Amino acid sequence: MPPNLSSVPARFPCSVPSESQSAAAAAVWPIVLLSKFSGRSRCSRPSGVPAGHCSPQQYGAPMVFLIKWSTPPMAHRQHLRRFLSSAAARAAPPIPARRIPRSSGTSAQSARIRELGRLGSFREAREVFDAMPFHDIIAWNSMILAYCNNGMPDAARSLADEISGGNLRTGTILLSGYARAGRVRDARRVFDEMPLRNTVAWNAMVTCYVQNGDITLARRLFDAMPSRDVSSWNTMLTGYCHSQQMVDARNLFEQMPERNTVSWTVMISGYVLIEQHGKAWDIFRMMHYEGMSPEQPNLVSVLSAISNLGNLNILESIHALVHKVGFERDVVIGTAILNVYTRGVSMLDNAVKFFEGMTERNEYTWSTMIAALSQGGRIDDAVAIYQRDPIKSVPSRTAMLTGLARCGRINDARVLFDQIPEPNIVSWNAMITGYMQNEMVDEAEELFKRMPFRNTISWAGMIAGYAQNGRSEQALVLLQALHRNGMLPSLSSLTSSLFACSNIEALETGKQVHSLAVKAGCQYNSYVCNALITMYAKCRNIGFVRQIFDRMTVKDTVSYNSLITALVQNNMLEEARDTFDNMPSQDVVSWTTIISAYAQADQGNEAVEMFRNMLQVHELPNSPILTILLGVGGNLGASKLGQQIHTVAVKLGMDSGLIVANALISMYFKCGSADSLKVFDSMEEQDIFTWNTIITGYAQHGLGREAIRMYQQMESAGVLPNEVTFVGLLHACSHSGLVDEGRQFFKSMSSDYGLTPLLEHYACMVDLLGRAGDVQGALQFIYDMPIEPDGVIWSALLGACKIHKNIEIGRRAAEELFSIEPFNAGNYVMLSNIYSSQGMWDEVAKVRKLMKEQGVNKEPGCSWMQIKNRMHSFVTGDEEHEQIQDIHATLWELYTLLKATGYVPDTEFVLHDIDEEQKESSLLYHSEKLAVAYGLLVTPKGMPIQIMKNLRICGDCHAFVKFVSHVTKREIDIRDGNRFHHFRNGNCSCGDFW
Repeated sequence: MPPNLSSVPARFPCSVPSESQSAAAAAVWPIVLLSKFSGRSRCSRPSGVPAGHCSPQQYGAPMVFLIKWSTPPMAHRQHLRRFLSSAAARAAPPIPARRIPRSSGTSAQSARIRELGRLGSFREAREVFDAMPFHDIIAWNSMILAYCNNGMPDAARSLADEISGGNLRTGTILLSGYARAGRVRDARRVFDEMPLRNTVAWNAMVTCYVQNGDITLARRLFDAMPSRDVSSWNTMLTGYCHSQQMVDARNLFEQMPERNTVSWTVMISGYVLIEQHGKAWDIFRMMHYEGMSPEQPNLVSVLSAISNLGNLNILESIHALVHKVGFERDVVIGTAILNVYTRGVSMLDNAVKFFEGMTERNEYTWSTMIAALSQGGRIDDAVAIYQRDPIKSVPSRTAMLTGLARCGRINDARVLFDQIPEPNIVSWNAMITGYMQNEMVDEAEELFKRMPFRNTISWAGMIAGYAQNGRSEQALVLLQALHRNGMLPSLSSLTSSLFACSNIEALETGKQVHSLAVKAGCQYNSYVCNALITMYAKCRNIGFVRQIFDRMTVKDTVSYNSLITALVQNNMLEEARDTFDNMPSQDVVSWTTIISAYAQADQGNEAVEMFRNMLQVHELPNSPILTILLGVGGNLGASKLGQQIHTVAVKLGMDSGLIVANALISMYFKCGSADSLKVFDSMEEQDIFTWNTIITGYAQHGLGREAIRMYQQMESAGVLPNEVTFVGLLHACSHSGLVDEGRQFFKSMSSDYGLTPLLEHYACMVDLLGRAGDVQGALQFIYDMPIEPDGVIWSALLGACKIHKNIEIGRRAAEELFSIEPFNAGNYVMLSNIYSSQGMWDEVAKVRKLMKEQGVNKEPGCSWMQIKNRMHSFVTGDEEHEQIQDIHATLWELYTLLKATGYVPDTEFVLHDIDEEQKESSLLYHSEKLAVAYGLLVTPKGMPIQIMKNLRICGDCHAFVKFVSHVTKREIDIRDGNRFHHFRNGNCSCGDFW
């Protein structure tokens, strides 16, 4: 009888012959053939397998493999018909593939292999495997699983080939191994090659797609399944939830023929993932109303949602339910409730109270409490809890050493690590991470070398640590060592390596890592693709960025954010905005990126508009966004905008955070507001950035003595200064004429604190000496510098020459600047000012000619001010403002009034050789004068006027505004390109020293 075609699995991958062929020939049947190999074996020895340990059958013994036939040629069909007919007549079974015996005598060794594999000791596992007198299928599968668990699916595949693919369990292990490594295509190849597949295998393949973010293919395969169990439905449900497609997840959930605890738990967890904690709570309530009694998994999941709802009443109701259903002594649920309390620093006291009332505690209960106290900054309380732990398990010790390392007590962490009798790999990895967090890279490296065994997390931690601590080259060397060791890098190792390439802009090395990702089958993984986008963007290869993004099979929000960042880094702001607008959905990172892009491009108004749009779609800002907008407000001098952002920060409870508070201080200083001191005084703690911000703020206002006083308070508080501190101090001394104090600070930074002066410090010293009139001493200081002076230093000297009209040294400084910064218009203008002040018009003409030859245009003076939530800007000689006629009329009235009270226009600031009347008329329309006139015109009598200017205020405008403040009795504040000028009753806070 010919074989029964109905017995051939419908999913078997073969083609169907024509009806004219015989039934025997048409039965496309897997034919088991014997073959002898001569010469080199087809088996490649897995990494970690010693030479001589390959199976004997690889060297000339009969090999078994499956041949899949399509329609064969005529001669082959006749031969096939005869073979099948004779085989059917004899009723002889086909020669079987190699059978692997089952034996209970190998169970202990197999269990040992699995345990070693779980611990990352795959070499030791292989030694146990090779020492076994014979291997049953459980032993083979255990070793294959060990390789898969350690990121070596190719080695596992080679081992499986020795037993011709093994059994159904073998194929499923391999499939899952490739899936975990992100190698979806290899996983699918294993799936397609499986002669038989049960529901577990189908579920594993669906899980593979789910784990790697390809929900479309997962659903396609799910729909093609010949049969499904509840695990199938739960797997697909998990995919939708993990990809945050909760609408599709809910629809699938409603279609399920049956649901179990896992189904409800997955839905609850899905809503938690997208931070819809209220809906997660609703699903739990629905489960309860449908009569399904809660079990441990969904109780733990819903507790995760409750922790984010911040509703103690709900927590208490769940606590009561836990008692009602008999879980009050369940240590896992108790630990989950404890975890809810530990989510917020403000609830740590409640957490401790609950912890003390727990009747049952396990190692995770202790470690949870220790970790929570450590993360909340209560390290001494964490130590006290740890000392009470009766067992002091490895998890508890690991949590304690992690906390100690995080708060900088790395030596105490190392002592604790050394006290662990047999630290597991988690403890080793935690100690290495602790060293890396404390920038003790050499110590981490020494510990890594001593590790008795390593897993992929160990390698990934070291690579990430190198990259994050400025040792990107070493990170890439370690990646090479990992690869030479026969292991393919994990996703974390690949992304950290690409981060390292980004740090040093190593494009060619980045391309090699990209190739390694392709070899590992991870090139379409979203994490790897996002890292590739970042790397190519940093290396200015926007073409590759677009290719990577366009080829991604799954584009999540992070992918779009990476692309937006890449476009911004390459000055493609319009394309970045288009990408932002076309995103399926934006998260807070998306908004942060685009708002930051506009702010960095000096498009503050657009940044503020995007913030308004963000609030309209009910997306709450984070601290970075508030910090960016406070910076925008400070740069624009828009105090009202800054106050509005301050109000938002207060409402969101973010105003007390160090980052936001520091930004508030800076903003208020830049806006000339005393509220900066109020914010400083209200802060519960200050860091070095806080002190630097307030010292720099005082310097901007020319308040040198106050800056020095704050520095002394900082020293008393035990805060060590850094390079930025001394830049602020020297700047403050320079604008206050405190030469001796400035010299002392410059000396102190190296002698007292071991800080090497940078170019910024030398520039401040040149400015300090030059402003004080010692121009020759400033030049000699430059000659004595141990480092090459840059444009900032020569510019400081040229500025001093302009103030003190030193033509010779000014010309020398300008020559240096024309060589270093040939297109900086400010340098030409300052030299022209020096010449014009001495009536050297021929020299002025030469400078103007040189500017024309170089294609350099003078930056126009611009002033702006905020009136009734609207920003008004003016440029020198402005004729565009809607009230320009009224402004001009007001200016002439002031001009006439001021001349009568003693004001004399200082025409030396006019750079053209024209008559005095024309010079006076030219000076009258400087941008700051236009702004002052407009402020007097539109604001109530007695109201202060605040103006911002892009360039340094000229001497004539400075004198003009002093007279205006005296005659009108107005307080006028002008922030120019260097500092603040506070005009009161005819005097300026700078003391005419600027």
